Amino acid sequence: MSESKNVPVTGVQLHAVGEGGPTKAIGSVTIGNAFVVHGVRVVESEKGLFVAMPQRKDGDRYRDVAHPVTAEMRAMVGSAVLEEYQRMKDRGDVRESRAAR
Repeated sequence: MSESKNVPVTGVQLHAVGEGGPTKAIGSVTIGNAFVVHGVRVVESEKGLFVAMPQRKDGDRYRDVAHPVTAEMRAMVGSAVLEEYQRMKDRGDVRESRAAR
């Protein structure tokens, strides 16, 4: 099997989620103009924002449906998604929760 190094994140589409819960946005990531992962979420925790990959429930636990295999790709996806989320905030497309104000 051939390995492709440095496949770029070529697109991120996010939609803001209403105030109140830890999920701030949900959307899709396109990788190398060839593969799309739907259901990527921007989540706020006590430690700050992070990117959660799509999951499905399997019995009493959740399992990722798709996820980066390498730390490098996880960082690339995470950075691209959080940068797009910041652009949304800068445009005023995201309302901060009362606790964050």
